[in-house]
Amino acid sequence: SKSLTREVKVIRPYLIFKVLGFDWKNCGPPDAPAVLKTLTMSPDPISIPGDLTASASGSTVVELGAPLSVSTLIYGCYWTKVSNHITQLQLCGYLCDQSSLPALMTLPLCSQGSYTLPQSIFYLPNIDLPYWLTNGDYRVQGVLGSQGKELGCLKVTLSIHSD
Repeated sequence: SKSLTREVKVIRPYLIFKVLGFDWKNCGPPDAPAVLKTLTMSPDPISIPGDLTASASGSTVVELGAPLSVSTLIYGCYWTKVSNHITQLQLCGYLCDQSSLPALMTLPLCSQGSYTLPQSIFYLPNIDLPYWLTNGDYRVQGVLGSQGKELGCLKVTLSIHSD
């Protein structure tokens, strides 16, 4: 008897995510060594995948070089189905607490001064978001540090919705 093998490819449709209500603020002390002064992003909502137009400016009164660390804390409220029922339950809590991001260790040295990102267009490709980062409202706080000292803090709020 002959065995027939058929290859089946499952193609998952791309989800379009929208980021709404993006807002930010510095959360460090007024005399923090590194601060973001301006940040603008459009359109609102931001579609992923899609184009993002952004500009930013910031300054540092200290040299930023390795080793740098970023501590992040993500707090969110999202809706989840209860069992297989239509009923949904809102869950809130701390979703992620990351002590440092190693990618920052390879940043080039930034001397003290002011920095500007002129208005630029970036393409945001389709991404698979982690299961815990679903439709909901989120607050993200990142603290930039070096050798045990806080250099700056940024707090971001946003909502994520998928089609």
